[in-house]
Amino acid sequence: MLEKRIEVAFVKATQSRGGLCLKFISPSMAGVPDRIVLLPDGHLGFVEMKAPSKHPRPLQIQRINQLKQLGFQVFACNQFDQIGGILDAIQTA
Repeated sequence: MLEKRIEVAFVKATQSRGGLCLKFISPSMAGVPDRIVLLPDGHLGFVEMKAPSKHPRPLQIQRINQLKQLGFQVFACNQFDQIGGILDAIQTA
């Protein structure tokens, strides 16, 4: 259940920067990241949320690589202390 707590903290941190952290569900494609992060001035990134010490599954890694090949920023977040750095990276890109 700790993944949910990290996800809630990530959403709140995104909102505190004036952004949106939308739940991303694609009925036609499994393995997509959990969240689309939209920050002011058109900054966008995808985030796969994980519980501590957990990592993306092979299909999720495949989807992450597909999005990166298209030029998008994609992150996996499995620790509270990663939240600020991920949001900084999205905001400065």
